Amino acid sequence: MEPEHAPVDAHGAAADHAAAALPVIGPFDLNDPAFWAFVGLLIFIGLIIYMKVPKTVTKSLDDRALKITSELAAAEALRKEAEAKLAEVQKRAAEAEAEARGIVEAARREAEQLAVAASAALTDRIARREKMAEDRIARAESEAIRDVKLAAVNTASRAAAAILTEQLTGKAADAEFAKSLAAAAKALS
Repeated sequence: MEPEHAPVDAHGAAADHAAAALPVIGPFDLNDPAFWAFVGLLIFIGLIIYMKVPKTVTKSLDDRALKITSELAAAEALRKEAEAKLAEVQKRAAEAEAEARGIVEAARREAEQLAVAASAALTDRIARREKMAEDRIARAESEAIRDVKLAAVNTASRAAAAILTEQLTGKAADAEFAKSLAAAAKALS
């Protein structure tokens, strides 16, 4: 029989609960969970304001904004410094390139001058060697002519001496010999 009473007790507890319900005050139903959630929210907002959380958050945000502003200013200064250094590097690169072009051009001119000077020196050297060769040839030629003349004179004087020896004797032979010797000396000089 107790099972019959159990449902009655459960039903009785629900009735007790209904009897303990909170009253409705104006537009607010104290039994509504949404009302209590709203009350909790108001208390939470009140605590936040009382603890000065908005002021702390605002101060934190202002500090963060100042920090970001200073970082942006530092970044801007670094960017300007980097741009200045880039411009300086580009200027130096352009100067170095111009200097390199000047060095190459000077080297090219110097090489051309050296080539012209070497060509002129070679031409001069060839001309001197040709002159020396021509002088040697002329000397050899004059020596050959002199040797031929000398040989001709010797041969002629021997032949003349032989003829004169056969035909002339005495003082006439001596005079003719002196005359021939003078003519030969004159021809050799």
